[in-house]
Amino acid sequence: MKQIALFLIKCYKFISQVLPSVCRFQPSCSIYAYQAIETYGFLKGSFLAFKRIIRCHPFCAGGFDPVPLPKKKI
Repeated sequence: MKQIALFLIKCYKFISQVLPSVCRFQPSCSIYAYQAIETYGFLKGSFLAFKRIIRCHPFCAGGFDPVPLPKKKI
């Protein structure tokens, strides 16, 4: 499932090259989703990406919002 999601994000990024960039965040929402799924796996990564995408709207200031680092287990 993880590999399919990452492939679909790559396809979206390829297709969206012809469209103007409108993401208010850095890194872009698609890069964030890719990194989140790669770091946390399909379920948690998709949840983080979903939370990010619903925050990306005209009334949001945006800015730098990287994928949170995994917490180290002691």
